[in-house]
Amino acid sequence: MQKNIVLLPGDGIGVEVIASAKAVLSALSERYNHSFTFESHDIGGIAVDNHGSPLPTQTVDACKKADAVLLGAVGGPKWDQLPSHLRPERGLLGIRKSLDLFANLRPVKGFAKLLHSSPLKEEVINGSDLLIVRELTGGLYFGRPSERSEDGKSVIDTLSYTRDEIERIVDKGFQSARLRRKILTSVDKANVLESSKLWREIVEEKSNEYPDVTVNHVLVDAAAMKLITNPSQFDVIVTENMFGDILSDEASVLTGSLGMLPSASLAENGVGLYEPAHGSAPDIAGLGIANPLAMILSAALMLRHSFQLEEEAKMIETAVEAVIDEGYHTADLQITNGKKVNTAEMTKLVVDFIKS
Repeated sequence: MQKNIVLLPGDGIGVEVIASAKAVLSALSERYNHSFTFESHDIGGIAVDNHGSPLPTQTVDACKKADAVLLGAVGGPKWDQLPSHLRPERGLLGIRKSLDLFANLRPVKGFAKLLHSSPLKEEVINGSDLLIVRELTGGLYFGRPSERSEDGKSVIDTLSYTRDEIERIVDKGFQSARLRRKILTSVDKANVLESSKLWREIVEEKSNEYPDVTVNHVLVDAAAMKLITNPSQFDVIVTENMFGDILSDEASVLTGSLGMLPSASLAENGVGLYEPAHGSAPDIAGLGIANPLAMILSAALMLRHSFQLEEEAKMIETAVEAVIDEGYHTADLQITNGKKVNTAEMTKLVVDFIKS
C-alpha cells in the first residue's frame, strides 16, 4: 500500500513526538511491505514565525492532497501576546475547518501498569474503556456573531448548529457504538439550551436506525460527575463541541497522563487528522524527555480509520502495551520498580517490538 502522510510538527514537543511516530510508521511499513511517504509543513507558532500566519495556505493545500495528516502540538508562551487571529491555536481550529473534520474520536483506556498514576482510586477506574465522540466544527467556538462591544462592557458568543451537523455526528456516535459494546450515552443540556433540545430529538430519531444500540441521555453536569465516580459505565459518549472539549480533557485523568491519549479527527469523505491529546509542553521542549506514546497511538488510529489497516494498527497498540507492561516509562509516568527512559529510548523500544 502506498500512502502520502503530511506531518505537522507544530511547536514545542510536537517536533519530537512527530519524529517518533514517523520512526514507528517506517518500521511498520517495512514489516508489512507498505510504502509511506512523508512531507512536513508548518502550523501554529512556528508558522507565524516563518510565514506570518498560524495556518499558511501551502499547509492547507498539502493537507487536502494527502492521504492522512499527523499533527504534533501548537502553542507556547512565545506567542501568548499576539492578537487573536495570529494565535497558534487558530491554526488548529483553521485546519479542522478547512478539512471539514467534523468528528473527534478520543479513546480513553487505562493501562494496568499505570492505574496507580491516576488521581482516582484504582478500584474506580479499573476496567474503564470508553470513546468520546465530539462534534468539532460547529457550536459555540464557531458561531457568529462572537464579539465584544466597543465600550467593552458586554460580549456575545453564539452557539449555532444545523440539523445536518448534528445528524452526522450522532450517526458517527451510533456507528462507533456498534463497533464496541453497543451502549451510546448522548450528553447535552436539554433542560436549558435549545440546541440541546434539538440534539436530543435527533438522537431519539436516529435511535430507530440503530435498534441494536442502547441509548442513554445524560445532562453534561451529571456526565462530568459520573466520569470521575463511575467511568466504567460508559462505552461511547457523543456530544457537541464545547461539552466534548471539556469532558475529554476531564477523562484524560483516568489514564494518569495526557501523554497516553491519542485522538482522531475525521471528515465524512476526506482526509483524517490524527494528534495526541496533550499540548506543546514548552517547558520540556528540546530536552528529549517527552512521552511519544500518545502520538504513536494516534498513528495507529490513522492506520485504522484512514487506511483500514486493522492488523497494523493493532500491532502498534500491542507494542505500546508490551513496552508499558515491561515497566518502561517516560518521566510523566510512574511505574513501581519501573525503568525510566527518554523519548528516543521509548521510541526505539516500540520500533524494536514491531521489528521482532
